[in-house]
Amino acid sequence: MSTHPLYTKDPGDPVWQVPASGAARFSWEYDEGRERLLALYQKGKDKQWDGATRIDWDLEVDPYDPLGTPDDVLTLYGTRHWAKMTERDKGDLRRHYTAWQFSQFLHGEQGAMICAARIVESVPDLDAKFYSATQTMDEARHAEIYGRFLHEKIGMLYPVNDNLQGLLGDTLRDSRWDMPYLGMQVLIEGLALAAFGMIRDTTDKPLPKQILAYIMQDEARHVAFGRMALRDYYKQLTDAELREREEFVIEGCYLMRDRLRGVEVLENFGIGKQEAAELSEQSEFLHLFRKLLFSRIVPCVKDIGLWGERLQKAYLDMGVFDMGDSNLDLLMAQDEEIAENLDRERFAEEERRRVAEVEAAIADGASGTSGT
Repeated sequence: MSTHPLYTKDPGDPVWQVPASGAARFSWEYDEGRERLLALYQKGKDKQWDGATRIDWDLEVDPYDPLGTPDDVLTLYGTRHWAKMTERDKGDLRRHYTAWQFSQFLHGEQGAMICAARIVESVPDLDAKFYSATQTMDEARHAEIYGRFLHEKIGMLYPVNDNLQGLLGDTLRDSRWDMPYLGMQVLIEGLALAAFGMIRDTTDKPLPKQILAYIMQDEARHVAFGRMALRDYYKQLTDAELREREEFVIEGCYLMRDRLRGVEVLENFGIGKQEAAELSEQSEFLHLFRKLLFSRIVPCVKDIGLWGERLQKAYLDMGVFDMGDSNLDLLMAQDEEIAENLDRERFAEEERRRVAEVEAAIADGASGTSGT
């Protein structure tokens, strides 16, 4: 099935070209490597999985209520527009919001795949190249899964958000080898993790819960990789070089915060852009959502050594400064545990069904024998 007819708006040229910059770096040292990073590479190999088989694609999804979203978290709830909406209109709204959210997840995962491949090319250390190669495969799997969910279960896609596209472009155009780490591993991946987690922990629908839990298990490794590599490298930089990277983080965080409004969805319901933006800004749920979305970014930025005065002021302005004290390791461990528990529950249920089927077959056989 072609994706193009499923877009709510023509995405334009089907191929977005970002001019490549920087150098490809080879390493002739094949024996040495950082123990922690090589252990993460081993984990990346051990944890590979197939999205076609680990996820139960036979689970039904109602495209008009894909996530079980309550009325009161929808931006239009309680407004004059809501009062005019039929139940079908409200179902359409839920469908559009899910399509918009998961489309941005999909576009972000393709960006992550390209950034991971760029890291393989540009990073000077072979241990980092090894791990980035496993991450490139992870991101390909994630894009495959989100694309399948949108095509088969929702039947609708949104073009990439302008702010997300801008941050991806800035990340890929920079010739410094650490910038794909910073833009993707810390900012885009960190924000995505928090968004995934909020939906994973609130939805009562089994298919999206599976998808998000399993993808988050991979993403926890990716953020750990970025932290290790950048923490080591940023200790060597001058104050001026650190300030340049802090400016990039500040600009990226504002871009990502403004990406989250979903104005495109409301425009598809006949609401003007300015009013759509105002309604989004008035949403109490959006304010809570935004704050939680930075729960993964702020402690990571602080951990890798970017914590200058200007950056701290920006986080105070965003109302997320206190997130710097969040326990990132605990959050990542919880992501791993949730996915593993989900596997155990699913496989235990499958085993119970198989046992019940065998017992029923035996009972049928015995009944048939006694009746002859």
